[in-house]
Amino acid sequence: MEITELTAAERRVWDAFPRGATVDFRTGDEAADDPEAADGWGGERRVRGEVLRALLALSPQEDGEIAALRVIGARVTGTLNLRFATVACAVTLHSCHFEQAPQLYGAAMRQLNLSDSVLPGLAAATLRVDGVLRISGCRIPGPVELGGSKITQALFGDRARIGVNADGSTAFNRTPVLQLNHTIIEDDLWLPGLVVHGELRLDGASVSGQVRLDDAELTHPGATALQAETLTAGTDLHAMRIRIQGRANMRGMRIPGQLNLSYARLSNPGGVALRASSCTVGEFWLRAAAPVQGTVNLRRTQIDLIHAEPAVWPREVRLDGLSYTALLPALPAGQRLPLLEREGDGYTPYAYEQLTTSYRRIGDDSAARTVLLAKQRRHRGTLPVYARVWGYLQDVTVGYGYRPVRAAAWLVSLLLTGTLTYALHEPIPLKADEHPPFNALFYTLDLLLPLVDFGQEKSFNPQGWYQWLSYALIVTGWLLATTIAAGISRSVSRQ
Repeated sequence: MEITELTAAERRVWDAFPRGATVDFRTGDEAADDPEAADGWGGERRVRGEVLRALLALSPQEDGEIAALRVIGARVTGTLNLRFATVACAVTLHSCHFEQAPQLYGAAMRQLNLSDSVLPGLAAATLRVDGVLRISGCRIPGPVELGGSKITQALFGDRARIGVNADGSTAFNRTPVLQLNHTIIEDDLWLPGLVVHGELRLDGASVSGQVRLDDAELTHPGATALQAETLTAGTDLHAMRIRIQGRANMRGMRIPGQLNLSYARLSNPGGVALRASSCTVGEFWLRAAAPVQGTVNLRRTQIDLIHAEPAVWPREVRLDGLSYTALLPALPAGQRLPLLEREGDGYTPYAYEQLTTSYRRIGDDSAARTVLLAKQRRHRGTLPVYARVWGYLQDVTVGYGYRPVRAAAWLVSLLLTGTLTYALHEPIPLKADEHPPFNALFYTLDLLLPLVDFGQEKSFNPQGWYQWLSYALIVTGWLLATTIAAGISRSVSRQ
């Protein structure tokens, strides 16, 4: 391209480049300078994409100056095609309007800033940026392809609107709208206030610092809104007040710090709202989040701390294999147990064992016993009829060994009943001249306790109705003693 072919606007950009000077085409009228109003911009603000490409390829230098492309408020016509190009200088195209999606596939750049610009799309898969990449505040109705890219510092996409037309309408499609899969970011991924209508894909991405999605809106009803399998963050994933309509798939993530979804709204009615199975997470926060609409899947995930109120969990959860150390806020077992009854696969012993362990870690043995009792009752429903009958007996008498006071109450009540009855209606001796003095208390103990012999039962024989009472005490004593032994054995083994 001949330099003499440049327009006045292009000449300004060309002349400023060697000095790294900024060319600002804005008029000062905020509404008129909005890149979405670029149809009203005249030729004085138009710069051809091929001119920018030629400028970056030639890279004219000026002694003592550092060259850079810094343009604000231009309308870039045609296509900015930098596929496989190597750009040694910083590139800033701020608040610009691009008629065609920039082609940056396989490019290597020093730094790229497209903040507050309007683009129909961005084709930048496998892009290499030796610095910061900024798409903050960009409005991009088409797909943004950054899969496989490597950014040595941070990627800023805060306030960006992806997949949203200028009139606010949305064109959902099967293609991910924002692709960051297998991207390597050696600092932070900064996306607060991001709006995506369609799928945000982060599969296999590696972020050395934080991932920030606070106040983001991800909308893809009935489909996957967030696809982040095996995402790895160096510290935290903060997504406070995030709103997700559609499925959030975070399977296999590695977050050593916080996965913070406090005040979040997750909604995928009739499907899976959150899948975070097989993850390793330091702290998982759902504090003050809205009740999740859709299933939550945390199978086989390892978490140190879970902060979630019972009201946040949906009607169906999948928790088999979930391991955790502590639960917040501190609540009695009765408020935590209903969640375990919502397991989609039915009774899962591991979930009860985990809850028991968490209470024992904080020294709340009473709550731990309550959970184990609930476990036995839930297990009872899976047994055949005869086993359920035996289970009910253990429950009523000793609470499966976790309610020892209940067993003592049964014994005392039966002992009082027998003692009072036989004190008022003394049984006749079997041998008139060979019997010890009758004692109603010890006679009842002889009937109730199968391994105790005070000599009373063998010496006296009640008649009529009182004989049937003695049989009942003997049978009840055997059943009670057997049940107590089984329950205590189970309780001791759990310790």
